[in-house]
Amino acid sequence: MDFETIKFAIEEGVATITLNRPERLNACSLEMADEMLRALDHLDDARVLVITGEGRAFCSGADLAARGDRPVNGAQGSYMALTEKYNPLMMKLARLDLPVICAVNGPAAGIGCSIALAGDFVIAGASAYFFQAFVNIGLVPDGGASWMLPRLVGKARATEMMMLGEKIGADKALEWGMIYKAVADESLAAETETLAARLANGPTVSYATMRKNILTALENSYAQALQAEAEGQRIAASTEDAREGGMAFLGKRKPAFKGR
Repeated sequence: MDFETIKFAIEEGVATITLNRPERLNACSLEMADEMLRALDHLDDARVLVITGEGRAFCSGADLAARGDRPVNGAQGSYMALTEKYNPLMMKLARLDLPVICAVNGPAAGIGCSIALAGDFVIAGASAYFFQAFVNIGLVPDGGASWMLPRLVGKARATEMMMLGEKIGADKALEWGMIYKAVADESLAAETETLAARLANGPTVSYATMRKNILTALENSYAQALQAEAEGQRIAASTEDAREGGMAFLGKRKPAFKGR
């Protein structure tokens, strides 16, 4: 597949989407959202997804006027961009059947912050920061931020991020429980590669069911979460990986999961 605004590759079960507009700090245009959606439809050979940015940024936010032939300025244009492009992208990321790692290099602002925090594992380099910049231009957070942030860091800290519009560095993001790990910039690629390889060799169906159950638990009651776990366990227990896991446990050896 040919892309203009992203790079996409799958190697040894690891799919990588690299946001590739470094001259614009990887601002997410409508074209980039389209291309990410297309790439997410071609993950059949993947067992884990990595999202990162080219150059010195992860994503500096939405770039709604990136193409002069597709004007989307103004209230109605922003609404259409969200409901037709960015929101479907966020929903597709949430519903993927494989783990997602976001390797955050540099700023993750606006919709870029939402994309970064959509990862199951968010690894941030020391120069990374997370930025709800909307208040500084008289707008409101989008990309699911008003749902996601209070659940990650609590109401008070989410309000701080949104209403004060201040940058949250990697170390503070880790302290707040917003991300999985903060590392030196020069270690980001290696840390991401190690984690991706581990997940690519894990029980993929179990991971998919865990993702679904976590989302169910965030959206529904305790009783519904219990039922979802029971149904998910039935699915996981029927896989080859579960049988292999049981045999490996009895044989006191490391399991060799196949993702099925």
